[in-house]
Amino acid sequence: MGEKITSLDVARLAGVSQSAVSRVFTPGASASKKTIEKVRRAAAELGYRPNVLARAMVSGKSRMIGLVVAYLENYFYPEVVEKLSKALQEQGYHVLIFMASQTAENIDDVVEEILDYQVDGIVAASVAMGSELSARCRAAGVPVVLLNRTQDDERLSAVTSDNVAGGRKVAEYLVAGGHERIGYIAGWEGASTQRDREFGLRVGLEMAGKSLYAREVGDFREARAQEAARRMFAGRDRPDAVFAANDHMAFVVMDVLRYELGLSVPGDVSVIGYDDVPIAAWPAYDLTTVRQSATRMVAETVSILMDLIENPSADPRRIAIDAPFKERGSARKPGRQGQ
Repeated sequence: MGEKITSLDVARLAGVSQSAVSRVFTPGASASKKTIEKVRRAAAELGYRPNVLARAMVSGKSRMIGLVVAYLENYFYPEVVEKLSKALQEQGYHVLIFMASQTAENIDDVVEEILDYQVDGIVAASVAMGSELSARCRAAGVPVVLLNRTQDDERLSAVTSDNVAGGRKVAEYLVAGGHERIGYIAGWEGASTQRDREFGLRVGLEMAGKSLYAREVGDFREARAQEAARRMFAGRDRPDAVFAANDHMAFVVMDVLRYELGLSVPGDVSVIGYDDVPIAAWPAYDLTTVRQSATRMVAETVSILMDLIENPSADPRRIAIDAPFKERGSARKPGRQGQ
């Protein structure tokens, strides 16, 4: 084995200074196009790769962001992870993904592990953080942004869709469609998204002089959503419409209604979800739903995180992005009550 190739070797071959080599391989640093070409050509010829960890030790910046997710079964989150990774790479950062329990049972251990990696920031998607844990992150100088989740700690930045407004839109649509017995399949009770979507639904129904007819908990999980649908539709006086707190559960509910109970969607039961994941548009489901824009939510999350990294004293920001209603074929359309 030969001696390890260093940035000085690259600088000599390229005919530039060692600092120029450093700038070429430092995300965000400036260098002329000519210098970049010479340095990369020399690096390729010598087989040189920059030591990212060593540079992080010197600069105090790891250029890594810790991403905590609770579960990836929901089709919304793989899309978010992909978009977030690309957006952060464009900013010169890389993502370390850590899995946590949805019920936050091990979130403390997960975040402690993330901090051990000297990350420059944390994005917590679909998980909540306790006040002690968020204080630990602040003490370590690591900003945190909650994605698709909020909590009462006003010191934490958060990006969500406008879940209350989204739930209200569902109520308004179902009432306009002539439904009288509206059911709700709730997500995990500890999630702000679940709480706000249900609140919006109930407010919308109350404004129309109606109340929720049936309620079961699906926990945002496939097996639990199946059980919830079976319980809700077991009797003769079943709901004529059901709102599932996310698309993942709505698909499960539709399958139970059609293939286990022999009911027609939307002929016998209208079904509405929340997220508008790509599968919602498939002809097999053609799901009426409320759309969360993963692109906009990721862009806002990255913007807030970059601001907090550059300016640790910046005020936290909380953003609720408009969630448009997406009408498809799984719910009876207003004006067609008798059809």
